[in-house]
Amino acid sequence: MKIALIIENSQAAKNAAIHQALASVAEPMGHQVFNYGMYTPEDKASLTYPMNGLLAGILLNSGATDFVVTGCGTGMGSMLACNAMPGVFCGLLIDPTDAFLFNQINAGNCISMPYAKGFGWAAELNLADCYRKLFENEPGLGYPRERATFMAANRGVLANLKDVTCHDMLTVLHKVDQDLLRAAIAGERFAEIFYPNCQDDAIAAYLKAL
Repeated sequence: MKIALIIENSQAAKNAAIHQALASVAEPMGHQVFNYGMYTPEDKASLTYPMNGLLAGILLNSGATDFVVTGCGTGMGSMLACNAMPGVFCGLLIDPTDAFLFNQINAGNCISMPYAKGFGWAAELNLADCYRKLFENEPGLGYPRERATFMAANRGVLANLKDVTCHDMLTVLHKVDQDLLRAAIAGERFAEIFYPNCQDDAIAAYLKAL
């Protein structure tokens, strides 16, 4: 599985620590981690939490990634922005129990975490434990197990509901503020990471034209 890490400007100084915690758990499991930044507070390209959502939508809908790990100060802004995108199902994770239940019940493709609120001593251990609970089990098995069929049905209902209420991603790219879109993909490694992994020629062509 390809996992993308996206960090916005207020928490950019923590990118290295978050990336290390994620990679140390996910890569031994056979997953690939792609760090889309921000890398430092001094990056020329600055991401806000609405841009986190837009970028997550681009990565997931283009097939460039299978899962997005993002966040902000509280995690809520990034979660809201991600859930505004078509095909993105983002949960707010604070502790390993959240991670386990999101994986087993919701089986989404994106998580947002608080990287300021409650981020104190041993925070990197909590991150690693969350990522482990998120990725160590097959998603969607249900908890408790006897409710797995019911939970899977609800996931289908939610997916159908989102299909009705959201535009497709290419339409979003055409309609969104183009300066916001340019800023969201202005990261120094975006082109290097995104285009070789992108599976949607129309999305790639539109972004290249910008």
